[in-house]
Order: sequence, then structure tokens, then C-alpha cells
Amino acid sequence: MPVWHAVILGIIQGLTEFLPVSSSAHLAVVPYVTGWPDQGIEFDIAVHFGTLLAVLVYFFRDWLQIITQAFGMRQGDDPRLAGNPKLLWLLMAATIPAGVVGLLFEKQAEAAGNNLYSIGVFMIGIGLFMAWVDRRGSADKDVGHVSAADALLVGVAQALAVFPGVSRSGTTISTAMLRGLDRAAAARFSFLLATPIIAGAALKNFVDIWRHGLAPEMQAAFAVGILVSAATGALTIRYFMDFLRRRTLAFFVTYRIVFGILVIALAIFRS
Repeated sequence: MPVWHAVILGIIQGLTEFLPVSSSAHLAVVPYVTGWPDQGIEFDIAVHFGTLLAVLVYFFRDWLQIITQAFGMRQGDDPRLAGNPKLLWLLMAATIPAGVVGLLFEKQAEAAGNNLYSIGVFMIGIGLFMAWVDRRGSADKDVGHVSAADALLVGVAQALAVFPGVSRSGTTISTAMLRGLDRAAAARFSFLLATPIIAGAALKNFVDIWRHGLAPEMQAAFAVGILVSAATGALTIRYFMDFLRRRTLAFFVTYRIVFGILVIALAIFRS
């Protein structure tokens, strides 16, 4: 893979992993549009590890407080997190549905990633769901008031994101808003919830690389993919969180619907 391909794909991953537009859909569609060969599992591992670094760095203080207060200690002074000392266990429990669905439907998800029709339908369908939730408005509940029921339902929503075009952040943010969280708090909980599942997938894939080795011709692209996706991801989280404090999801709804229509049109053109 040329390094400049790695830079572009790293930017796409860093942007779309945290915005509610589906990173897997974008990375699946790029080879169709550009004619580039599929980036392969090794590069996918690199950019997902980069976005894991981004979310860990950005929410480092949150995770430090969440983990320590779960064991009766206190590191951190965010009163919203302090109001929910069981948040770590809620996040761990909410991660289980995505892990189960990922294991049971791995082959179906891979097949969906090669089907432009299904990607387009998921982009449009989840976009309409986001629009419906957004029109209801956002409430004022923060992360400190997330209940077990809230966490479980958002966790189930996250599990759907195994299929390209769904978007982990799109489904989890919208579901969290349905449960009464305001937009910024919903995004914060969504990103915290994404951390364990991204970490688990990265660990599994790194074990595979450790066993089989990394092809020499992929080493430069692998390193560039990690760095670019990490930097882009951290900036995306920062500005998206600020965006949601002032704006609605309308822009992303429109983007998803237009993108989905274009993907279906591309599928028809190629058939």
C-alpha cells in the first residue's frame, strides 16, 4: 500500500469512527470509487488501533475516575461521573451484546461489507432513525444518571454496528438520547462505551498479527495508519463534542441519506 493511500484512509477512519456516519461503510466504499485494492485486514487493524489511542487519550481522565471510583477510590473531580460509582460495571455489561453479536454474526457482517445495497439501506435507515430521535429533542440527563436499563439498551444498539453502514456512534448516541441524555452526554457515553469493544477487537487482531507476522511491504503503511487515524480521531472527538453542545444531528442525518442514495446508485451502476 502506498503511504499516501494510508494517509487518506487514516483520515477517513479517524473522522468517521466517531462521527455518526459509519466508518466501515466509508472504508468499504472507497475501493469501489477509487479503484484501489482492498486495504486488507492488517491496515484495518492499524487504523482501529489508532482510533483506540484517540479515545483513550481524550477520555483518559474520565477512565481514571471511572475505574478508581468503582473500587472505592477517587481520582478525578468530575461531579457527573462521581454521581455514578457503578459506571464501570454498567459499561462492561453494556459491552457484552456487541461482543456476542460480533462473534455470532462475523461472517454475515463481512458479507454485508461487500454488498453496496445493504450499506446504502443501513445508511438511510439509521439516518431516518437519527432524524426521528433528534426531532424529539434532547433531555438534560447526564452520564452520572445512566441506569442499568439505559446502559443495556445503548449496548444493544452498539451491537447493531457490526454491520457496515449502521454506525456505532449513530445508534448509541440516538438511543442514549431516547433514554433522556442530552446530546453531549449521549456522545460522551457513546465514546466511553466504544472503548472496551474497540480495545477487545484491537487486541484480538494484534494477536493474529503476532502469530503470522506483518508483511514487510505493509510496515510503513501500518505505522502511518495508526498515527494519522489517532490524530484525526482525537481532533474529531474534540470538535464533535463541542458541536453537539450547540447543534443538532440534522447535518449528519442529511449526509447519511445522501451518501446512502449515492451508494445504492453506485451498486445499480456496477450491476
